[in-house]
Amino acid sequence: MKKRNPELSVKNIKKAKEAENEISVRGRILREIIAHFHSDQLTEEDIKGGGIRKKLEEAPWKCPDGYTVTSIEMENFQMELLKPHTDKKELVILQLHGGGYIGKLRNSHRATAVLYSKAGEECSVLTIDYRVAPENPYPAALEDAVAAYNWLLEQGYKGNQIVIGGDSAGGGLAMAMTMYLRDHNMDMPKGIVAMSPWTDLTASGSSYEDNFEIDPLFGKTKESLIYNNAYPGEENPENPYISPLFGSFEKFPPMLIQVGTYEMLLSDSLSVAKKARQENVRVRLSTYPGMFHVFQRAMLLLPESQKAWSEVERFIEKISE
Repeated sequence: MKKRNPELSVKNIKKAKEAENEISVRGRILREIIAHFHSDQLTEEDIKGGGIRKKLEEAPWKCPDGYTVTSIEMENFQMELLKPHTDKKELVILQLHGGGYIGKLRNSHRATAVLYSKAGEECSVLTIDYRVAPENPYPAALEDAVAAYNWLLEQGYKGNQIVIGGDSAGGGLAMAMTMYLRDHNMDMPKGIVAMSPWTDLTASGSSYEDNFEIDPLFGKTKESLIYNNAYPGEENPENPYISPLFGSFEKFPPMLIQVGTYEMLLSDSLSVAKKARQENVRVRLSTYPGMFHVFQRAMLLLPESQKAWSEVERFIEKISE
């Protein structure tokens, strides 16, 4: 059994759970629905063999009024640039989607890009469909994220005009990419928005055990992708470019980290926030009582997701002052 992360206080997790009465009725209902359908587990082939992508086929996404979306072909992957008609080109958000490093870009991520644009006062959002495991393990996703960042620089954006946004694996990738940029003396982004970031692929945090019975998405099974992920490949998962929790956050831009208290990945956020603060990084850590993994992707249907997106808007506004 892997050693537990000593930086995380179990007391903090228990205190967060005690705030359960703060969760909205809608949030509670949706959490129970997720837990109900969670019983239909993905198979090992789905997780490690890429079969999940065959099960998640969906109709073409319809771009909302007031926006245009342009597909961009890169050498190894594709990108989509969502541009509002009122774009002032003063800010751009680079969105790194979640999916456990095995899931490709989905319509829910495209809808999330619209919310990012609105949070950035109608800015453009570049969403990348990076290569995923098992066909393309580490460092494929990191290489594609860096390539997308460089593409933005080539379009004339400066690092201080780019905000990196990511959910789940995308949140961890956002931090890993920023470590890479710093280590290679490249322009650093203006800030990072990390929603339920997956920062520890060794699953060493206390919440992996403490929230095992209550996490509606990953709980009550050792067969979930957080225990059976193909992304590290032959690489040590403690590599900071895979699990940024084990790296240094020195010279990082401001970060907004949002996480639900029912998540097995709760410790991934708490431990990163603690470590980054110790290294003099500005971090806003927001824990949402009773919330599940990436609850923000409920869009604006829940009071909690509404609050989370309002917080993203305030964060972007604050770091842009």
